[in-house]
Amino acid sequence: MTLFHIVLRSLRQHALSTGITAASIALAGGLLMSVWIVKEQSQKAFTGVNAGFDAVLGARGAKLQLVLNAVFHLEESPGNLAWQDFLDIQKSPAVLLAVPIAVGDNYHGYRLVGTTTNLFTEVEYLPGKRYRVTAPGRPFEAGYTEAVVGSFVAQRLGLKVGDEFHPFHGLIFDEKNQHAETYVVTGIMEPSNTPADRVIWIPLEGIQNMKGHDAKSAADISAVLIKLKSQIAGRTLELLYNKQGNRLTFAWPIAQIMAQLFDKIAWFDRVLALVSYLVALVATASVLASIYNSMNERRRDIAILRALGARRHTIFCTVVLEAAAIAALGMVAAFVIYGGILSVVAKVIRAQTGVVLDPFAVHPILLWTPLAMIGMSALAGIVPAIKAYRTNVAENLTPVS
Repeated sequence: MTLFHIVLRSLRQHALSTGITAASIALAGGLLMSVWIVKEQSQKAFTGVNAGFDAVLGARGAKLQLVLNAVFHLEESPGNLAWQDFLDIQKSPAVLLAVPIAVGDNYHGYRLVGTTTNLFTEVEYLPGKRYRVTAPGRPFEAGYTEAVVGSFVAQRLGLKVGDEFHPFHGLIFDEKNQHAETYVVTGIMEPSNTPADRVIWIPLEGIQNMKGHDAKSAADISAVLIKLKSQIAGRTLELLYNKQGNRLTFAWPIAQIMAQLFDKIAWFDRVLALVSYLVALVATASVLASIYNSMNERRRDIAILRALGARRHTIFCTVVLEAAAIAALGMVAAFVIYGGILSVVAKVIRAQTGVVLDPFAVHPILLWTPLAMIGMSALAGIVPAIKAYRTNVAENLTPVS
């Protein structure tokens, strides 16, 4: 019998323990790959998404809060700025494009964002890709109670062109705070896989003049999304607003500011990684325990194999190979667990932030994790392999009375 036949026979004979041990390996491997990929993809996605802009101008406050609110449509606005502030930066020779936004209302929990029509004509969220409206819809017109619905919102709420709805005051849905105004859906935005898919876009005046809002701030806006002409332009405006001024905040560059978020939660990543490593260690130990505990009942089989001509190193290699085979079976199932975990996490992140993760993206960790788990299990198999190596042939061939 070859080594592989011996290992296969042993796996079949101990199917229950093999299955349980392989399942622990699958859980450990799937968890380890998921934690690593979610961390890598999330950081890359959040620092790579800027909705087509380089910077945000807003009220004085934290840059991270300003970016999260204006670009990712999370958090609350740090405050308002005057319309004149928008006109001033729009005329700046350092600015290529400036788009004002105003927030403060929602529809069933999805934010309404007031903006200007050039969002659909001048903004490129990726090189060569603009925010577009699917046929037969069209962008809203300034001054009208019209809305363009992000693709994700349309999918979740079932909105389509021609539908009407009443906004609700505030960023948190409360059916008691319904506005009187009726908005008509004129278009559904094509999926962009950006946070823009999670909001309902309306004319800027819609937010500013909606009944129930403070009349004193009717001309105010929440932030200005800015496309710069150069990196030098960014440094110039940062000096102007953040160093020389004390009333507004110029958040630039967006990627660097978002990196601060991951710096703040780095401890959480380390905790998850530590848990994953511990699970992997326990799973590896279970391989050792499973095979080692079965050595007593295998002694007679090992003795028979030795009597038939199998050498000690053959027995040793058989046990080590069996440990590696159990890990290999577990890692096959680990990819199923990994796919399930990452699919759920990707759906949650997209629903909450609009950022899209790719569960099927290729990453070196998807190769190194199986190799590491199989290698660790093979090493764990050395201990029971030594016990099998030392099995006394004469003692264990004695007939059982």
